[in-house]
Amino acid sequence: MPDDELARTVEELRAEVAEVKARGLKLDMARGKPSPAQVDISRPMLDILTSSADLTDGGVDCSNYGCFDGIPSARRLAGEFLGVPPEQTIVLGSSSLNIMQSVLIHYWEKGVPGYTPWSKLDHVKFLCPSPGYDRHFGLTEDLGIENIPVRMTETGPDMDQVEYLCATDSSIKGMFCVPKYSNPTGITYSDETVRRLAAMKAAPDFRIVWDNAYVVHDLFDEGDKLLNIHDVAREVGNEDRILAVASTSKITFPGAGIAFFGSSPANVEEVAATLQVGLISANKLNQLMHVRFLPDMDAVRAHMRKHAEFLRPRFAAVERKLTEGLAGTGVARWTHPRGGYFVSFDGPKGSAKRVWKLCREMGVTLTTAGATWPYGNDPDDTNIRIAPTYPTVDELEQALDVLVLAVKLTAAELAQEERAA
Repeated sequence: MPDDELARTVEELRAEVAEVKARGLKLDMARGKPSPAQVDISRPMLDILTSSADLTDGGVDCSNYGCFDGIPSARRLAGEFLGVPPEQTIVLGSSSLNIMQSVLIHYWEKGVPGYTPWSKLDHVKFLCPSPGYDRHFGLTEDLGIENIPVRMTETGPDMDQVEYLCATDSSIKGMFCVPKYSNPTGITYSDETVRRLAAMKAAPDFRIVWDNAYVVHDLFDEGDKLLNIHDVAREVGNEDRILAVASTSKITFPGAGIAFFGSSPANVEEVAATLQVGLISANKLNQLMHVRFLPDMDAVRAHMRKHAEFLRPRFAAVERKLTEGLAGTGVARWTHPRGGYFVSFDGPKGSAKRVWKLCREMGVTLTTAGATWPYGNDPDDTNIRIAPTYPTVDELEQALDVLVLAVKLTAAELAQEERAA
């Protein structure tokens, strides 16, 4: 635009912002939560265990102590989720994040068998595909581990960068991965990426936290396919490298589901020995209720198709609103996921914090700008995570209109500032 046209556009956009502020909106897209209607489809599960119900599973009395590893039916389901035999799983409480923390603390305090505890080393680093999941980064940051960002690509983390770093720096002891419908990009790792992660040269006590949180969260009947990394790692002699987790938190009741851990036989035995010190057994009644409601993956997929009916209109609204408002402007790009819970949005360089602040002033709460990078430090200040699942479609469309307006005004103001410099 010529300077005078750009100035007029900025004033018009500022006037629109003022009008929106006057409406007093209160819309929240900060976290990836299921909508109340989604949660409701699991209510029939609450009727399964009654005072007259059989509380045994495979000979295990679920109403008493014991069976630390999880009841047999739950371990079979865990194996289907994680791609390992049931005996290579542990079924615990509701939080896969808590499992990850426990396992990392285990290596921090005790080390990988035969190697120095990470806490005794001069420096420990973890690779963090970015944009990525802020709560992952918080786990390692809390232990004093240095988080190293690695750029995400359309096929997963930049494997040239990952392989170089791991081959040349033995202080890198691990890496976070959300391999299917990554948070927030929605990207599913390619077969080549999975193979390279399993086979690459790395420190002998290097571990990959394989957080398969969205393994069954397809928006369409034909979902993305993810190669089984356990099979590949076993073929190349690195089966101890993979620490897999998943949960039912966005399948049944958030915060009240069951969570799974799966790895090599040696890893499961070792981690279980540590966890058993502080836990006799997890809530086996909750495990029993879940496996009677969702006895196998066919039942899980049928249940997830119900979730998809709620989610598809929301993701379609994101695509429609962003396309109508920003396509062709040259100031935005975003991902087009086929599953998961998020859309990753990038505005102009230096825009994300300003867009986030402007949206908040107009009554829309987004995930904090920078949260998708370690230490909240997005080097280009471009990325915003869009979480479309919780609001109603109408609320979501209103929030997206606000986001589009904030991006347009911020981009125009940045253009003015660049010309004036």
